[in-house]
Amino acid sequence: MPENYDLHSHSTASDGALSPSELIQRAKDKGVTSLALTDHDTTDGLAEAKQAATEAGIDLISGIELSTSWHKHCLHIVGLNIDTESPRLKEGIYKLQAIRRERAEQIAGKLEKKRILGALDAVKTAAGAGMITRTHFADFLLSEGHVTTQQEAFDRYIGQGKPAYVSTEWAGLEEAIGWIKESGGVAVLAHPMRYKLTASWMKRLLTAFKEAGGDAIEVVCGRNDPTEIQTSMQYAQKFDLAGSKGSDFHNPKYVWVELGRLNPLPDRIKPVWDLFEAHA
Repeated sequence: MPENYDLHSHSTASDGALSPSELIQRAKDKGVTSLALTDHDTTDGLAEAKQAATEAGIDLISGIELSTSWHKHCLHIVGLNIDTESPRLKEGIYKLQAIRRERAEQIAGKLEKKRILGALDAVKTAAGAGMITRTHFADFLLSEGHVTTQQEAFDRYIGQGKPAYVSTEWAGLEEAIGWIKESGGVAVLAHPMRYKLTASWMKRLLTAFKEAGGDAIEVVCGRNDPTEIQTSMQYAQKFDLAGSKGSDFHNPKYVWVELGRLNPLPDRIKPVWDLFEAHA
């Protein structure tokens, strides 16, 4: 059976709909051979996922998706093949989780000003022990009939520039990459085309990313089209970065790309999984 990597996915430990065990089973059913669980700012789902992966015969790659701020842009950095017991990474995660809790309270407060009550209790219940994300607020607004789709929740209430949006200062780019590298992991810039940066700003970002110790860029991710894949590949080549691929899977109800159903990584760039042994 050929290797099928999916190096970006989410569980109920953050804003995914499936438990870590359910995610592993779905990955197996879809033909994934190596899966990275990369929940937002938490590694809490990895222990359950590791046990399920052993039973399913899947290679689980310990991962995380860290929230960072760079020149007023919110960027996501995926850490792959990390050591979850790294003290510096643990400290960083604790810092980001505190920021998330504060942001959730502020979003709920802004929704109250729009006479939408009960949001904080609802999202806390929905998230359980996991991280509260804006997706939880979108689901709350949908369930209460304030919107008809998740996307409408972002477009009307919680997206940038909307009434309940909260501008957040996350970890610095260099800081977050340092946490990943300290843990022995590989730092990957997630879904680069989604930031809608101009070419000049993207070059500035990748220069900073590389100088901070960044290793790779997601070349194949989500539902990006062939043109975006080509552009990302060219950035990888220009900045001597490895290429990664991942579905960014969250919810089977809103599948934009199914687990493991990804375009192949272009063969002209080094695959990120070749770095795992080098970093081990």
